[in-house]
Amino acid sequence: MGDTQRLTPEEQIAFAHESFEHADDLTVAVEEEFALLDPETFELTNRFEELQAAAAGTELEEHLVGELIASEIEVKTGRCDSFGDAAERMAQRRAQLGALADEHGVALASTGTHPWSRWQDQRIIDTPHYRRNDEILRYVVWRNNSFGIHVHVAVRGADRAIAVCNAFRNVLPELLALSASSPFVEDVVTGLHSVRTEIFTRMFPRCGVPDEYAGWSEFERYVRFLYETRSIEEHTQLWWSVRPHLAFPTVEVRICDAQPDLREAQSLAALIHSLAARFARAMDEGEQLPSFPRRLIEENLWRAIRHGLSGTFIDLASGELVPTRARIEQLVDWVAPVTDEIGTSSFLSVPPANAAERQYARFEELGSHRDVFVELVRTPERVA
Repeated sequence: MGDTQRLTPEEQIAFAHESFEHADDLTVAVEEEFALLDPETFELTNRFEELQAAAAGTELEEHLVGELIASEIEVKTGRCDSFGDAAERMAQRRAQLGALADEHGVALASTGTHPWSRWQDQRIIDTPHYRRNDEILRYVVWRNNSFGIHVHVAVRGADRAIAVCNAFRNVLPELLALSASSPFVEDVVTGLHSVRTEIFTRMFPRCGVPDEYAGWSEFERYVRFLYETRSIEEHTQLWWSVRPHLAFPTVEVRICDAQPDLREAQSLAALIHSLAARFARAMDEGEQLPSFPRRLIEENLWRAIRHGLSGTFIDLASGELVPTRARIEQLVDWVAPVTDEIGTSSFLSVPPANAAERQYARFEELGSHRDVFVELVRTPERVA
């Protein structure tokens, strides 16, 4: 989701700091992006504005937004006090969007990329924010036909929020491996589990694994530097895979591919919410958390892109190789002390295979990556 920044840089920075200092700790919100498809050809179709207009006056209206291209749509839970509320709203928003799409003869998909539609055929939506990004980024933004799931967790205290962002850096590869759902793009069976990460995270400026910051003051100095050098015009042009959001007092995790399955989307969001709460508790109790340089985290990020759950990660503390699945199971165990408190315990699980693995398995059976994708599409006829 992208909105034009209405405050001056000074006002935006001051507003963000004040908002973090008084945030409602550990509230949560989830944003999910979906591809809009022609139900006959399963190609991307530029119909966002039509669906947006049709949603006017409905319960969905305020929770439905555009996301860069007219063949993409995003739904939001809004702020939730507990994860149980967030999970319920995720299901509700998917159902509401599905009903709207059915009514207007649009099919939906939720994988990190579309397997064959051409980026040249997609239209940038006509908003000031996206027109400006088009002017700034050109080919980089044209090429970004990708779909993700973003989780916002409110963190009280500006320095504490920066510390939680720092901690999230270390587990971005695990979250990507768990969520990877994009093995196909441009009619190519890529051999990767998350080609979305190559298209978006590797191409955009100020994207991927951010630097570590000593606290809010150091982070603020960097943001001021970007504004003063005209490197950014809006705070949302920090496209990192985890960032302090300057319009909401949240830490936003943006690394994950979109999820075809609702239950896995809920489980993924539950893990992110749990990690945020566990990191925050560690800060409060003086528990020492690891800190690794970006160059080492990037090694595991590549392993997640290439092999998803089925490969190995480097234990960055010991240098030993560990099965990726085992590493994620360790994270689930590590967050256990906070899961009952925030209502995530019943949602946490590690699936037998991520969405990319399942697509590769079906490709071996069907022999066509297009047929694999079609099985994942939600069409009005299948609902009926």
